[in-house]
Amino acid sequence: MLKIRLTAGMVGTRETQRRVIRALGLGKFGSHVFHADSPTIRGMVRKVHHLVTVTPDDGKNGNDK
Repeated sequence: MLKIRLTAGMVGTRETQRRVIRALGLGKFGSHVFHADSPTIRGMVRKVHHLVTVTPDDGKNGNDK
């Protein structure tokens, strides 16, 4: 599992980057989501790496996503 947190504002970003952020399930600054570690998610994160922070998560956080 990966914990992905939006750590930068999206003002001035390209439309494609905003779509990737929305597709990841992130909305406001500081929001976070959990995703399974997959090549698809890694590719999305790579596209917006300057806007997010990614940390590995062991899945024991009580969130069943």
